[in-house]
Amino acid sequence: MLEFENVSKSFWTGKQRKVILDQVSFRVELGRSLGILAPNGTGKTTLINMMAGLEKPDEGHIHRMCKISFPLGFMGGVISRHSAFENSRYIARLYGLDPDYVEAFCRWMCNLGDYFEQPIGTYSQGMRARFSFALMLALDFDMYLIDEGMPSSTDVEFNRKAGEILRERLATTTVVIVSHQPQVLQKFASEAAVLMNGQLHMFDTLEEAKQLYDYETQG
Repeated sequence: MLEFENVSKSFWTGKQRKVILDQVSFRVELGRSLGILAPNGTGKTTLINMMAGLEKPDEGHIHRMCKISFPLGFMGGVISRHSAFENSRYIARLYGLDPDYVEAFCRWMCNLGDYFEQPIGTYSQGMRARFSFALMLALDFDMYLIDEGMPSSTDVEFNRKAGEILRERLATTTVVIVSHQPQVLQKFASEAAVLMNGQLHMFDTLEEAKQLYDYETQG
């Protein structure tokens, strides 16, 4: 379970204080994947980073009572001067997993060819995103955090593999996915919420959340 208890978070933009959360409390239960709708600029990435423990709240408490992934696309811990081969084995050891398995999984999933032996700093943005996603799925988590859906990729085989594996994981794990596009959440979320004006409004269905989201963003 992941729980926010009276959590507040804001930051200074240089002109004004931007409020992300204002005394917000909510809970994500294992087995109930959550989709969060949030307009651009409201703090989607900040919220997902707080769930992962990458950013701390200004006030309140965040309780993590399960194994929670790093956010999809997060490259912290990955060393740019090292290859995907080296990084996959290094991260595997950090999490106490078999380096041979994690390396083989990432190599199969990424489809990077000879680039798998090259420094990650030489990769394109799409290649880095593919490696990050593969690495996240290779590790064993109870809850996966995704900011704006799967990485954009022109690699059809990667997209097929990623989609199939993520659907399989939904049967046994929980996903929290944040996006400004309702259609992105439809594939993954069993419950939904809307992040707006420093508050997180929880709903039983995505359709209910979408009604508020559309009213606030299009009305």
